[in-house]
Amino acid sequence: MQSDKLPRFLLIGTAILYLALLLIVPACAVVYEALHKGVGAFLEAVRITGFAEAIKLTIIVTAIAVPLNTVFGLCAAWVIARNQFRGRALLMSIIDLPFSISPVVAGLMLVLLYGRNGWFGGLVETIGIKVIFALPGMVLATIFVTLPFVAREVIPVLEEIGSEQEEAARTLGASDWQIFWRVTLPSIRWGLLYGLLLTNARAMGEFGAVAVVSGSILGKTATLPIFVELAYKNYHTEAAFSAALLLGLLAGFTLLVKEILERRVQRKAD
Repeated sequence: MQSDKLPRFLLIGTAILYLALLLIVPACAVVYEALHKGVGAFLEAVRITGFAEAIKLTIIVTAIAVPLNTVFGLCAAWVIARNQFRGRALLMSIIDLPFSISPVVAGLMLVLLYGRNGWFGGLVETIGIKVIFALPGMVLATIFVTLPFVAREVIPVLEEIGSEQEEAARTLGASDWQIFWRVTLPSIRWGLLYGLLLTNARAMGEFGAVAVVSGSILGKTATLPIFVELAYKNYHTEAAFSAALLLGLLAGFTLLVKEILERRVQRKAD
């Protein structure tokens, strides 16, 4: 009997050790480095030049990218899940492209398109919009890398529930908006919620693509992940670890919101 349990214990122990080495210990190290000199030192570190601007910029970029990708993801998911058409597989592959393309390459593509000598550089300069090394470029880069999450989470749910309920509601005289709000949305809420959480987490933590298009100018175009790198390279280790801790807290807050929403919906269902 004991010999039968041994492989299971070994697998569990290996999994725990793996998670500890890759996730728990590094997270604890960041918390320790940010707070080991006390809360006063932590608060002093976050007052360094560029920290507040990095937080503000991260929130602005995320607040623009997440709603846009949510709308796109819902529309794309509905079109793909409810229709059979030529090129459907190709469209799904295109939506998945950001998963396979390096974020640095994605940023470089935007520079080639909207940079001063890019394909559309002259056009955007003529109408007075600066894309590269400015907020529009950072938003575009974030939208690109977070594009697939909502669609990829919602498509399987829509395919699983089918269209019978929606057709029944339409037969009873419901409008398209009433069908979406009262029939479709409640059915896909968990898939949509997970897609939103993944999109939000990736938007706040994106580094590669945003670093290429932003120029990483401290206090102007540096988001929190870029601020961490710049502060660490400039030997402001306290500020770097404080910013990293803040990013971790934002991720934890996202998971907390998810848990609260899950419990509220479950309570209503019961």
